Amino acid sequence: MSDALRQSTTDKAASSLKPDSQKSTLESAGDSVKSTADSVAGSVQPSGEKSATQKASDSVSGGSKDAQNQGSSMLGQAQEGLQNAANSASDALGLNKKA
Repeated sequence: MSDALRQSTTDKAASSLKPDSQKSTLESAGDSVKSTADSVAGSVQPSGEKSATQKASDSVSGGSKDAQNQGSSMLGQAQEGLQNAANSASDALGLNKKA
């Protein structure tokens, strides 16, 4: 059932090889929808029913999502740290005093 929603490995590779800067808005949206549908289909399909290629592809996709999430978390922490440093510098210079 969920096999119909799976994106082929070739399609995944072609989509990821083309830089986002060269994709139209419609193409980027289509890639996002296909990727989400594939992810959902992969998560509901029992592991025993997956081909070796699907298992490998799901493993790679899951790993890249973990890395993306970790990168986003680190970026958020860096932004928060920079904001705190800017606030501390402003406080030290007396720029945050209310009149």
